[in-house]
Amino acid sequence: MANTEKKIRAGIVGYGNLGRGVESVIKYFTDFELVAILSRRSPDELSIATPGVLKLHIEEALSLKGKIDVMILCGGSVNDLPTQGPEFAKHFVTVDSFDTHAKIPEYYKAMNEISSGSNLTSIISAGWDPGLFSLNRVIAQSVLPSSSGSTFWGKGLSQGHSTAIRMVDGVEAAAQYTVPLDDAVNKARKGESASLTTKDKHLRECFVVVKEGADKSKIEEEIKTMPNYFADYNTVVHFINIDEFNLNHNKMPHGGFVIQSGNINGNTQTIEFSLSLDSNPEFTASVLVAYARAAARLYSEGKTGAFTVFDIPPAYLSSESDENLRKNLL
Repeated sequence: MANTEKKIRAGIVGYGNLGRGVESVIKYFTDFELVAILSRRSPDELSIATPGVLKLHIEEALSLKGKIDVMILCGGSVNDLPTQGPEFAKHFVTVDSFDTHAKIPEYYKAMNEISSGSNLTSIISAGWDPGLFSLNRVIAQSVLPSSSGSTFWGKGLSQGHSTAIRMVDGVEAAAQYTVPLDDAVNKARKGESASLTTKDKHLRECFVVVKEGADKSKIEEEIKTMPNYFADYNTVVHFINIDEFNLNHNKMPHGGFVIQSGNINGNTQTIEFSLSLDSNPEFTASVLVAYARAAARLYSEGKTGAFTVFDIPPAYLSSESDENLRKNLL
């Protein structure tokens, strides 16, 4: 993708951990200009880090039509994106990191219908999983037929799962850590992961602060039986006080592995892709901005509707020219 003088004008929708992450990293993407930050909170309540950027209530979004090339949607996958995604796709080119794996097909269908009808472009589920890990699963399975693969997450704090816990009635604060089990990782590297169940591969460890008078046993049961998040996992819930939470759970590390292993002609072949992240929201934000670049390019070429990471040529993520990519990275 050739560099041009005209920068990609971006807006951020949602100013939680991910929205702040996008604001903090977008300055490193020199072909972008951050124009506006939108939130459900009053603009007067937002203390943003970037001078000259508009602060708007989310209901003022339509005032930005024609002034934004791509909206980066930073809401949660539980309650925000299922409604915000289609609503913004009516009026803007969008990119998001919708991460409820089981619901991606229906979310894609809704976004594709809206984006296609609006002659606009949307890229969904563009984080690191779903996202970069998804790409590596496809590549690994494609080049190693008759192999077995596993994905491991962590050890790290899951923003989506932590948010899901905070939605439980009576919860004041929560952090959920996904912990890969060493025995399962070693089996995957040996190509012995086919028999592993979801529970065999990970532990979900939750640290929860409850509101005064809340029923801890009811909260624990609701967490452990939550579909798409905890019901299929071994889940441990620790109840702690707010001081301990603020002292020990105020950072957001994460990471994980995609491992594919197979035996071809008697030779064991293993592919492994891994991430180790000091800041999950900042890294996810960086992925979103790169895919925002791709969304802007697709729209400029008249390619509308919804797309996933499987549909995007890697060159569309880069600000470098195709010639430079062939010369320096191929």
